[in-house]
Amino acid sequence: MSSDLNDVDLDVYSWVLQHRTIGVDTVAAGTGHAPQEVRLSVERLLGAQLLHRSPEGDSVAFAVAPDTAASRLTAPLEEEIRARQREIGGIREDLGRFMPHYLQRRTAGEALEVLENVEDVRGALNLASDRCEREVLTSQPGGGSRVPAAMEEALRRDEAMLRRGISMRSLYHHTARFNGPSQAYVAAASALGAQYRTAHELFGRLIAFDRELAFIPVPDGSWGAVVIREPATVSYLCDIFDQTWDRATPFSNAVGQGLEEVAREIHETIIRLLAAGLKDEAIARRLGMSLRTARRHIADIMEELGAGSRFQAGVAAAARGLLDDPEVAEPAGETAEADD
Repeated sequence: MSSDLNDVDLDVYSWVLQHRTIGVDTVAAGTGHAPQEVRLSVERLLGAQLLHRSPEGDSVAFAVAPDTAASRLTAPLEEEIRARQREIGGIREDLGRFMPHYLQRRTAGEALEVLENVEDVRGALNLASDRCEREVLTSQPGGGSRVPAAMEEALRRDEAMLRRGISMRSLYHHTARFNGPSQAYVAAASALGAQYRTAHELFGRLIAFDRELAFIPVPDGSWGAVVIREPATVSYLCDIFDQTWDRATPFSNAVGQGLEEVAREIHETIIRLLAAGLKDEAIARRLGMSLRTARRHIADIMEELGAGSRFQAGVAAAARGLLDDPEVAEPAGETAEADD
């Protein structure tokens, strides 16, 4: 209602405050506004509880104090809010009775909890974000190619923490620099103080709050998560994050400086992984890119080296000194058969 009020209403309200009349012709003559404007203004002011008709006559009225008018208008809304709060409290109380049964699956001193579905994970992350007091560390493999809805929810969660002064550092794969949604996400959060860096390889997905609580993915590839509260394990994960952060490169967007160097690092890493005998799928996973993109890079490298096989590519890369630094460990079960 108050959003409909305008400058004409201010003039009419001031006139009635002094003269206690809402006679259209009288007010129009006194304020210099057209009678039709005055008539509509009086209706608005009566509706906003800023004017009150006097029993003395239809044209007699007095102006009401704005805070009194506001109290009259907001009273029903405030009662509705109180009713909603009572309803919310009732829902929490009713559902809270089920919590002991839910927690029966873990003992009182157990430091691990498995969340089996995405709704439980989101709820736990939102709760941890609300309770966070100092710092959030996140490692997000996959080049930043996250579900848009999940990114929007995460950005809202991050913005709320950043506005509370929470320190936030995040690691992405280098390929995130080429991802439009990731660039927009980083730009929005960086403006509020978050820090982002990228690396050619990451240790895995991690979200840690205040170095006391950590979330890691379940190994079956689902949307579930393992919640870790055991202090030594959480500290160990945070130390791994810090070591990777120190070696990572500050995030820059697709037109920023350093992108050429990042592309070169990705290129050289693929060469080393090829020489180590990793399969295409393993290379794509470790660099956070799609299998199709990885295979396109591999084809370009094989052509550049004039190689028809991984073995030949390794020999050619070694001859050019491309494998000198750093060495790549060969994960068990990820090597490919020599094809030459």
